[in-house]
Amino acid sequence: MRAFQYLTVYTIPASVVVGAWLGGGWTFLTVALSYGLVPVIDRVIGVDSRNLDAAAEATAGRARVYRWLTWGMVPVLVALVIWATARVAGGRLSPLEILGLVLSTGIATGAAGITTAHELIHQRRFERGLAAVLLALVHYMHFAIEHVRGHHVQVGTPADPVTARPGEGFYAFLPRALVGSWRSAWHIEAERLARKGRGRWTWHNRMLRHAAVTLALHGLALALWGWAGAAFFLAQGAIAVLQLECINYVEHYGLYRREIAPGVYEPQGPRHSWNANHRFSNSSLFNLPRHADHHLHAGRRYQILRHVEGAPQLPDGYATMILLALVPPLWRRVMDPRAAAAMAG
Repeated sequence: MRAFQYLTVYTIPASVVVGAWLGGGWTFLTVALSYGLVPVIDRVIGVDSRNLDAAAEATAGRARVYRWLTWGMVPVLVALVIWATARVAGGRLSPLEILGLVLSTGIATGAAGITTAHELIHQRRFERGLAAVLLALVHYMHFAIEHVRGHHVQVGTPADPVTARPGEGFYAFLPRALVGSWRSAWHIEAERLARKGRGRWTWHNRMLRHAAVTLALHGLALALWGWAGAAFFLAQGAIAVLQLECINYVEHYGLYRREIAPGVYEPQGPRHSWNANHRFSNSSLFNLPRHADHHLHAGRRYQILRHVEGAPQLPDGYATMILLALVPPLWRRVMDPRAAAAMAG
């Protein structure tokens, strides 16, 4: 069954536990696998641009096992964060082991957690609730508001804080994305409340509820595990968010919608999102790299996302592209000609 290929997502949190159990430098196992081995596997296995036929797509779209795979990630990552935080707070780890566990846990709550949350926030209410749990683990609950009501509407325009401009390096993009996405979510929520005749400084404001949840979780971590546990909980979330924003940078770099009238932009199309069909990365990221189809059909579940003709293609899988983005001169050398060609087409 095709569903079993997506079990590779679960190897990410599993590798954190294995690395911590082995100890020492093995606590960096998730880092090594995610950003050392995965790029090699992507190159060896290659790409798959095939789409399901109509009958297979209909069958896959109805199969509940695909939903269970995303739902199951919630208890797995909640347990992982609790276990890792308690382990660090136990005081038996060396500084090297703590660093390795911070990075590895952050990769798990980012690559596996936020990716799963991204899938779930576009689905029904129950699943959006599960996404909120995953986003709470990384202190980034406003992502659910901004991504759906902000990014998906404004992508490719100057109003979108997470569309990387042509020539913009990642380190210039990052603070704008972090601050801009929070501001965007606040304005979206304020406008929603205004339409309902409610004030923004009330419990109806999801941004305020999110802040309360975040503060409560940090207070709980401090109460249960002290300053070491609270610092670990904060740090792993920061690594997860850094990974998310790096993916945001990669997904739309240099692609923009043309302004056809003052303040009016052309409709979204396939050429406004970078696509990737690397088989292993797609399986381990719930098909997130098939990003063009996701923007065209946001509610389409991951297992039936399609390769879209006309979408610009990344030269490699997400792991490689994230590493490249962290070195802006190399990134621009590789991506600027491709972005220019995509927009000229």
